[in-house]
Amino acid sequence: MIAALKAVAKRHWPQLRIRTILFGTLLFVAALPGVAALFLRVYENTIVQQTEAELIAQGAVIASAYKVAWRGGVPDPTPRRLAPEYPSIDLRGMPILPSNLATSARFRPDPRAARAARATLPIASDAVAVTLTATRLLDAHGITLIGRDDVGVSYAGLPEVRAALAGRPMTVLRARSHAELQSWQAVLSRAYAIRVHHARPVIDGGKVIGVVMLSRSPRGLFVGLYQDRGSIILGIGLIFATLLVLVALLSRGIARPIRALARASEDVARGPVQVPETPVTAAIEIAQLYDNFRSMAERIERRSRYLKDFAAAVSHEFKTPIAGIRGAIELLDDHGESMSAEERRRFLGNASADADRLARLVQRLLDLARADMTTIDADARADVTDAARRVADSFRSDAFAVLVEGAQVPPARVTAAAIETILETVVENARQAGATRVTIRIAHADGVRIAVGDDGPGIAPADMERIFEPFFTGRREEGGAGLGLAIARSLLAASGGTIRAVTVERGACFEICLVAA
Repeated sequence: MIAALKAVAKRHWPQLRIRTILFGTLLFVAALPGVAALFLRVYENTIVQQTEAELIAQGAVIASAYKVAWRGGVPDPTPRRLAPEYPSIDLRGMPILPSNLATSARFRPDPRAARAARATLPIASDAVAVTLTATRLLDAHGITLIGRDDVGVSYAGLPEVRAALAGRPMTVLRARSHAELQSWQAVLSRAYAIRVHHARPVIDGGKVIGVVMLSRSPRGLFVGLYQDRGSIILGIGLIFATLLVLVALLSRGIARPIRALARASEDVARGPVQVPETPVTAAIEIAQLYDNFRSMAERIERRSRYLKDFAAAVSHEFKTPIAGIRGAIELLDDHGESMSAEERRRFLGNASADADRLARLVQRLLDLARADMTTIDADARADVTDAARRVADSFRSDAFAVLVEGAQVPPARVTAAAIETILETVVENARQAGATRVTIRIAHADGVRIAVGDDGPGIAPADMERIFEPFFTGRREEGGAGLGLAIARSLLAASGGTIRAVTVERGACFEICLVAA
């Protein structure tokens, strides 16, 4: 099932730009709180709680006026302590009670309470005219003193009135009339379908003398949104502008640099490429990607030049022995019957020598390829001093001496076979150049350093760098292939080491640098 859904998603997934993905993601995140507020009715709950707070304030004023009228205009001498009341309604969890309120029976209200209510009527009427709040004053038994058409009706059975008669203010939610509930606004806004009912006790001398009962419909959701349209539009505009700024910054830091790098990568296949400069606004990871791509492009360019030069050198090196073999074959084919045995042996010997030279070239090329492909394990370790002593022992003779000098050094990150091959190449080159003495000095400085010096004729200044190029040799007549130092450099590069020729007063000197393990 999941695999099928993934397959469908992959087939229909649109191709999007990074900027579009970033903008869509940020827009979704920015809109999420507003959408959640609507779906979780946070905004509606705030509107209803605001209505409750207004009813609490209005009820407190009317209750105070009622108490003063009850006392005949004499203020209550009892000290009043601070007792703030906060809205308690939660539209998301509070039940909505039916709209029917009172019984149909009529009762005679308390005469004293009726006089106090008539004295309070001007204040209550002024409040009703402004707030459109349905206001009822009840006596200590819950019977209406002032109302629209329900004077003498008892509301004592309502839970909010029972709580007020017990001395506690209470707010409940009640449904609106059936006709009002048929409106389309009731479907979209729960606040539209309710009325907030607040009952507040009037207490004098610790005794409940009456109840102020207020009810009003809260603002509808869309009415609230319309009334707050200025703030909402301003907020949406600020959010949208912030999104545009963020998308622009992210585009400069991510999208544009990646697009420029993509164009540069397309050019890599066509030849030399100029990698663009790393944008200042690019993210750290993108800047690192630019550096890595620039390094990769340089390596590809260097490798491409190396392959071209290598192909040309191989072609040149193979051309001479092949031409010699071909010439010998043609001479033997054309004049073999008229040649003497000595001449045939000479031509066959030349062809055999050229074939041997080709075999050596092929073997050395294989050695170079293996060296280029060699990778040294990061955990590789070799005792350089022991490896140098083994090489010295293998070359030591009456006419040629190899000395090893230096204190014990830490192991190097290289294999013993690789360092022995490198030292054998350098020492063998010195012996073939005519040196009689080679000194291998080992020291510990920024890793492991090996200096291999000899007392031979030395290296011409113009050839100091070329000696590491494949097929460059001064002993071509003696069969030298010119690949030994190239192989040594490749082996060292695999382990992070280097080799270079150093100018000295006498003889030749090579400095080998290895990474300490």
